[in-house]
Amino acid sequence: MKNNKWSAAAAVGGVLLLIAGLYLLRTGEDPQGATAVLPYVCIGIGCGLFGHSTGNLLASWAVSGHPEVRRQMEIEREDERNQAIGDRAKGRAFDIMTYTFGALMLTFAIMGVDLAAVLLLVFAYLFVHGCAVYYRIKYEREM
Repeated sequence: MKNNKWSAAAAVGGVLLLIAGLYLLRTGEDPQGATAVLPYVCIGIGCGLFGHSTGNLLASWAVSGHPEVRRQMEIEREDERNQAIGDRAKGRAFDIMTYTFGALMLTFAIMGVDLAAVLLLVFAYLFVHGCAVYYRIKYEREM
């Protein structure tokens, strides 16, 4: 019940962000700098928040009268085999991301894209790999 209240509040917040973004987009006169992007950020976050929380509400509503279906879904979600498959898929995606972003950074540098954009991409790339190293060390100490 508590999760449904949070999902409903998040859905309402998403709609409000979407409306605020559309309002800013229609009424903004010659926006400069960060105010030029703010409406699009509000629209994107609002749509994502609304979609995610509405999906949670609908899923909860669909299994509300069927406790055996809810129990079966919880068992499947917590199954070690499914978790291992998910972890392996994440690992493969991380490996692919490493080479994809490396090639993209090289391509941007060769194309002469603005230095700020290339540096942002490089910092994001290094941040993700730094997190991977951190968690690798943390999990090696635990196990």
